[in-house]
Amino acid sequence: MRTELCEKLGIEFPIFAFTHCRDTVVAVSQAGGFGVLGAVGFSPEQLEIECKWIDEHIGDKPYGVDIVIPGKYEGMGELDPGELEKKLREMIPAQHREFASKLLADHGVPELPADEEHFDLLGWTEATAIPQVEVALKHEKVKLIANALGTPPAEVIKNIHDNGRWVAALCGKVRQAKRHKEAGVDIIIAQGTEGGGHTGEIGSLVLWPQIIDAVAPTPVLAAGGIGSGRQVASALALGAEGVWTGSIWLTVEESMCPPEQMDSYFVATSEDTVRSRSWTGKPCRMLRNDWTEAWESEDTPEPLGMPLQGMVTMDAVRRTHHYAKAAQKVAFNPIGQVVGQMNETRSSREVIYDLVQGYFDAVERLERLNPDE
Repeated sequence: MRTELCEKLGIEFPIFAFTHCRDTVVAVSQAGGFGVLGAVGFSPEQLEIECKWIDEHIGDKPYGVDIVIPGKYEGMGELDPGELEKKLREMIPAQHREFASKLLADHGVPELPADEEHFDLLGWTEATAIPQVEVALKHEKVKLIANALGTPPAEVIKNIHDNGRWVAALCGKVRQAKRHKEAGVDIIIAQGTEGGGHTGEIGSLVLWPQIIDAVAPTPVLAAGGIGSGRQVASALALGAEGVWTGSIWLTVEESMCPPEQMDSYFVATSEDTVRSRSWTGKPCRMLRNDWTEAWESEDTPEPLGMPLQGMVTMDAVRRTHHYAKAAQKVAFNPIGQVVGQMNETRSSREVIYDLVQGYFDAVERLERLNPDE
């Protein structure tokens, strides 16, 4: 199971774990995997705090940071970075904020306390992501910077490479993978539509081998719907150098997900997810609920593009997290179709070891099918 990527990154297992929780990053890396901290939602100052904490607790293990610089977004290349948030805010129609506020009020979700710090824009643009990259590069144990949407700008890739780190980027189409390779991305993450968060429309089993063949010898991580060792084995059998996982870390003991959100995941089936633009402005897989249904109605506002829709919903994201018990019918619950396999809380270490054991069990089963060899 120890692929070439394991040797290069100094990890035991080629299992990459995307999470917004620093505790999970540490637990995964200490268990032999590679934890990746999602930076969207963190100001540069808060990201510095998170990375410093990880550095102090992770030992000599490496980890990564995931940013979001979309290939396309509203105001891209047109707005002065110094006035970006102000100008973007002016582009948002009042009806969108009013509709979002009414949805929350109708479902009894309280307002945030008056002393809570309020942000509209914490990610989704080059101007907001570059300061996050600068913070990450100050930490020696950060060995990988991943971009979740689109090919990173050339100057960002150069800066990361000049600092001796690796660049990864997600994609859901072959042509996107080729652009990543041409730009100098070191690791390409092929994410099938089954995955949680921002995904395309092509299934993993079809997408993975196409991208692996298209960008060889650039290493590829398989993503989208991975929640068992059998699925890890299938990804490596198709030529992937490892797997990129996300959804399964939302319900581990170290996760910062509220108990009510975890319960929503435990009772959900794979049929209960939907790709919706209602939270971020780009197709994102999550649990279907009253919020996603409301934004799909004919008599409601059309979701705005990224990052405008995210600015509309930032308040809702924070309120539904803060008041999770009252808010599940309108909460932002990003999750992949693998949610149908998630039914209990375990430690991150247990999840890693189960993935590894499941991988070996699958390999042994295949070996039994060829007894004469």
